[in-house]
Amino acid sequence: MERTSTEIVKAADITAIETSADRGAADSELAYLAPAAAAALGLLADAIKRGTAGRESVVAALKEAAVHERFADVLAAASEDVMDEIEDPYDFDDRLEADNLSGAASQVRDLFRWL
Repeated sequence: MERTSTEIVKAADITAIETSADRGAADSELAYLAPAAAAALGLLADAIKRGTAGRESVVAALKEAAVHERFADVLAAASEDVMDEIEDPYDFDDRLEADNLSGAASQVRDLFRWL
């Protein structure tokens, strides 16, 4: 699959990448990570739309890179952070955000099982 991933990267014609951090919306170095990841996925979508990369190749490359696992890890870590901050872990209102983040992480993992 390395060859397929390389072909996809070569097929992307980057004209510009602008992030919210570049526009002054954020003040930390961490603010560059999420927009950069979104821009990379946008390049893959653009390559499919222009016909320079096959959808099967892109989906296979995403699965091979375990993009869904890393995204789910972010949501799961956010869920754990919420739980660490609440006073009563059994209070429904307090844990609702944590449960939603954890559920979203599970759904991201499940989505890629269907592909």
